[in-house]
Amino acid sequence: MQETPTSTKQEISRLAQNSKILFDLLPDMLFIIKDDFVIEHMNAAAISKLGNQKGRKCYQGIIGIDNPCDDHVCPFSYIKNKESFGQVIERKINDNFYVEYSHVPFVGYRQDNLLLVVFRDITQKKLHELELEQYRENIEKVLLEKIATLNQSETERQQLSSEINHLRKETERLSDRSQMIGESKAIRTLRETIYQVAESDATILITGESGTGKELVADLVHKHSTRAEKRFLKFNCAAVTESLLESDLFGYEKGAFTGAISSKKGKFEEADGGTIFLDEIGDISPKMQSALLRVLQNGEILKIGSNKPISVDVRIIAATNANLITAVNNGRYREDLYYRLNVINLHQVPLRERKEDIVLLATKFLIKYRELFNKEVTFLPNSVVDKLLAYNWPGNVRELESVIQRAVLFSKNGMITPHNLNIDMPKTTSTNSGTLEPSIENLINRPLKESISLYEAEVISAALRKHTGKIDDVSKQLGLAKTTLYEKMKRYGITPKQCRGE
Repeated sequence: MQETPTSTKQEISRLAQNSKILFDLLPDMLFIIKDDFVIEHMNAAAISKLGNQKGRKCYQGIIGIDNPCDDHVCPFSYIKNKESFGQVIERKINDNFYVEYSHVPFVGYRQDNLLLVVFRDITQKKLHELELEQYRENIEKVLLEKIATLNQSETERQQLSSEINHLRKETERLSDRSQMIGESKAIRTLRETIYQVAESDATILITGESGTGKELVADLVHKHSTRAEKRFLKFNCAAVTESLLESDLFGYEKGAFTGAISSKKGKFEEADGGTIFLDEIGDISPKMQSALLRVLQNGEILKIGSNKPISVDVRIIAATNANLITAVNNGRYREDLYYRLNVINLHQVPLRERKEDIVLLATKFLIKYRELFNKEVTFLPNSVVDKLLAYNWPGNVRELESVIQRAVLFSKNGMITPHNLNIDMPKTTSTNSGTLEPSIENLINRPLKESISLYEAEVISAALRKHTGKIDDVSKQLGLAKTTLYEKMKRYGITPKQCRGE
């Protein structure tokens, strides 16, 4: 059946209407421009920002100038020179409007040459960069002015030194925000606490679940400490056996054991005058607990095979994802060691308790891995953001980074989709269901400790659902003291109300 001119016009009209609806749904500013520079179409976002400029020359309606733009910023020059399409170009529209844009040429249904230009508003980002640059310039100006007064009295020079150090610290704190990402109350409080305690030599215990970034906290403490220029050694206490742990930390004398053909310094001697970070401190044996207590109490170590103590000056930063209070109450951890370690406690909250930081963190990882994998991924769609915010993140920031890394790697056509995230969302269960349905794939694709924690949370949740949130019945079924049960529920973010379906 031959198509009539009327049906063809109707089809063209339908396609045009659908294209307009699609264009108007997009948050970026879209322009269709003819090769004579005339704006043929603008979407709703563009009209909202610049007003209706249809029919005007693009350089007049968008840029506000009388003649075409210079070749190095005009998209038509890229087409003319046959350069790659889709290049992201940044430019200033006016004093308070900055954009980055890309372009794609195509042929219209009238066989005319058209150009699709996509504008993304980066004004806030650019103004923030300019503000930081102005701040740096102001600091440099202040420093230069202060240096000019160094010929004054000793008292004035000392005051100048103090002011310069303060300015330097303030500048360093600005850079810390790119390391410890987050503007939630918990992260802002943690950063301020780090700045308060870093300069002291007090022992610090960093607590928090696996993957929350405890090592990053240790790094920032050392960076802002008075020992920042001295050695900073890191050691995972759970990564080696007890015998190796003792020799690695305290060293040994020649002949102390088979194979000890010469004496060797341990990590504490090597870090003398500096800082040592002991990760997974909750997993050390009673013997190692006693040895570590000696260091904290007396500043002394004993090498294996020696009875002569060696004095060391080392600041200790320790970290654990275990509940040491519970371990002390159960007799598995020395109370005196716990209080020696816990002089200052820095707690890194789980990601599920600071979900306002998820988009910031995800964006950081997006930028990191799009450069690493050379991917043209520029933003996270709302559908992806919604899924990231709905997920509970049992693996915390470490899991989020892995998810974004994988999503960027498997993205297509410059777009990340919810499917690329490959995360299992929590399933809806009936309020009286006591059935355990943990995904075995979700467990085996994680570190063992995280898998155990995830499964333990499932068991507790199922028991609470079975007994409709009755703590006494759940405590008896699981063989846990109520205080221990409450502690675990708090750790995993489980409430009786959730399990009763309230």
